[in-house]
Amino acid sequence: MIRLLSPEFRHADNRGILVQLVSRGYSQVNILVSNQGVTRGGHYHKICHEAFYIIDGKVEVTLERDGNKQKVFFSNGDFFEIPPYTAHEMYFPEHCCMAVLYDRPVETEHGKDIFTKKMEE
Repeated sequence: MIRLLSPEFRHADNRGILVQLVSRGYSQVNILVSNQGVTRGGHYHKICHEAFYIIDGKVEVTLERDGNKQKVFFSNGDFFEIPPYTAHEMYFPEHCCMAVLYDRPVETEHGKDIFTKKMEE
């Protein structure tokens, strides 16, 4: 239900760190900052592949597809992709900043590729 990714390039020295996530394949990039204790998501995409790179913080991701449910935890430096038709909900146990990449824009002239999914307990 989830695909772990690796950045294309990472360089660290006494000045800091440079991480190149991708050089192609994504057309929309967002920065998401979430406060501690909030839940976001609860939806799926029919077309978009959505990738997440955790810049700082932690997130608990609940995934659901075809009756299967999975919970995964991510933190600083983790990079992962969620494919279409996989419902996802994110709980932030602490303040979190992440880059969110889509292989195509979520909003098009035909509407949004976001469909609400009530996550089953």
